[in-house]
Amino acid sequence: MPGRRVALDPVSSHHGRVAQAAVVGKHVGRWGAAARLALAVVLSLPFFATAWTLIVSTSFLAEFLGQGRWRPLSTLTGEPVARALPAAAGTRPVPLDLYAGRALRRPPGLVLVHGLSAEGKDDPRLREAARLLARAGWAVAVPTVEGLTVLRLRPEDAAAVSASVEALHAAGYQRVAVLGISLGAGPALLAASDPTLAPRLSAVLALGGYASAVELLRYTLTGAYTFGGVTGRAATVLESAIAQFARANAELLDDAGRRLMDNRDPAAVDERVRALPRSTRDLLEALSPGRTIGSLRAPLFLIHGRQDPAVPFTESLRLDAAARAAGRPVRTAIVGAVGHVEADLRAGLLDLLRLWTTFYAFRRAAEG
Repeated sequence: MPGRRVALDPVSSHHGRVAQAAVVGKHVGRWGAAARLALAVVLSLPFFATAWTLIVSTSFLAEFLGQGRWRPLSTLTGEPVARALPAAAGTRPVPLDLYAGRALRRPPGLVLVHGLSAEGKDDPRLREAARLLARAGWAVAVPTVEGLTVLRLRPEDAAAVSASVEALHAAGYQRVAVLGISLGAGPALLAASDPTLAPRLSAVLALGGYASAVELLRYTLTGAYTFGGVTGRAATVLESAIAQFARANAELLDDAGRRLMDNRDPAAVDERVRALPRSTRDLLEALSPGRTIGSLRAPLFLIHGRQDPAVPFTESLRLDAAARAAGRPVRTAIVGAVGHVEADLRAGLLDLLRLWTTFYAFRRAAEG
């Protein structure tokens, strides 16, 4: 009847509660299984991310060392997109390109600093390296460093690197790694050693870099190198490089400067450097990243070819020693797997292992 309350008997009430509990338990069981599955996926994400990093790091090095013979990374990944990224050092714009692939999560940022190249960021080999690094899971910013286009390095060249780090940070990449190639390691390390940039940086890698401008001059002029009991001398001196340096730095070549440029005796270099004007000696000091490496806060990674014809591997040993003396974290690989900054297929298994572990450690440090 309307309005009449119907009381269930104890048996019916019991069965109702059992049925309701069964339905609730069924839903709870489903949600519990889903929650466990979601938790398992979340917990396994670091494993899969690490596994993918292992795969792409290995594929990157295989493709780099293969020099086009093998293309495992290009097979596994899509073509990255390149676009201009606004950047400025003070009031001066910095030409900067950003290479990035499609990804589910934001990749780590990387500033790639070129070596001596008249084309700067548009050098075809540099563009290919940037694409390969982007395929390996980086967002790669490539600036043109003006002094490196004409072999006229000045301390202000570091500003282009700093501006590139800041541009990546402004684009949403909170922590940025820096990779300096050859002479580009100079402004890269000088910028990375600036305490104001330290909070932005995750890791720094110098490939075929240098520590001392004077020692680099000694090697360029005479072919001689020495550090920590390691000595040697190149078979030939690159007269064309010396002539290019002289043309690009004509204002530095007073009588003392010309005597230094004309010298081919390693034992006479120090005396002739001391005879240079104070301003020139201060410039050489300012261009030497070994003197500021103690201010670096990010982990430092050094890779250098044992048979590098342009910058002797003792310069990376010098950087390593300076970093250790300052208590900074550093990892160094002197290998036969690279010549100057290009791959060398004559590398042995141990060299390849050193190269791989150093690059992978750099990648992991950059990912935080």
